[in-house]
Amino acid sequence: MLTEADLLNAKILIVDDQQAHVQMLERLLHEAGYTHVQSTLDPLQVGSMHRENRYDLILLDLLMPGLDGFGVMEGLRSDTDDVCLPVIVLTAQPGHKLRALQAGAMDFINKPFDIVEVKIRIRHMLELRLLYKMVAAHNKHLEMTVLARTAELRESEARFRNLTALAADWYWELNEAGDFTKVSGPVAQILGMVDAASAGAAGADVGGAWDAVGCQALKDNIAARRPFLDFVLHRQRADGSREQFRISGEPMLDETCRFIGYRGVGAQVLPEHLP
Repeated sequence: MLTEADLLNAKILIVDDQQAHVQMLERLLHEAGYTHVQSTLDPLQVGSMHRENRYDLILLDLLMPGLDGFGVMEGLRSDTDDVCLPVIVLTAQPGHKLRALQAGAMDFINKPFDIVEVKIRIRHMLELRLLYKMVAAHNKHLEMTVLARTAELRESEARFRNLTALAADWYWELNEAGDFTKVSGPVAQILGMVDAASAGAAGADVGGAWDAVGCQALKDNIAARRPFLDFVLHRQRADGSREQFRISGEPMLDETCRFIGYRGVGAQVLPEHLP
């Protein structure tokens, strides 16, 4: 929350070529409790001073020799990424008010100065400015938090994939149309998507007969887009020995929860682990 201390510690710059006006505004601000007040009689110095100090408020006279307030605001706009310039213009010309607002000023104070008006407009402007900065800082923090969490998620996903690769003998993915996009091991043969000759050419171990009932149940799970864990399949080899495999899979969804395919892992159960 914005506190009184935040307001009184705000950085303020007074820009006016009349020393008397500068002294009067400095005295008024100090008496009101503001602790960081600077001033300059030279409008050409405003750009460099703002780059160095990043003022929360600039009280800017419009009619000055060398460079008027409109020229100062033009320089500030080209030299800052602020959406709104932290400027209140000081003017005795009613016709300049609209032009000043169109040039980027946030408010104006009439000359000759009315002390009550000056105090109220300065305070209101500082409240808006500091709240704007707080919101910007909060949004930046949220952005950095999201980036950090995204990086953590990607690292976690990469770690999970590495662990999965270590824990499984093979990995497979199907796209939305049911075509393999990644495959290792005999899963294509299990699902009946390649014949024995093609699987053998790809380097898969194709010997033996798979449990037809189990293979159909596995295909049914995938067709229904159901996740499954440690689905058991058997294969009877030509020498009469029996092998057991465990397969796990899950549907893949994009950020809109649209189905984009299927993925899974499989592993052969070692003989000593068979039931």
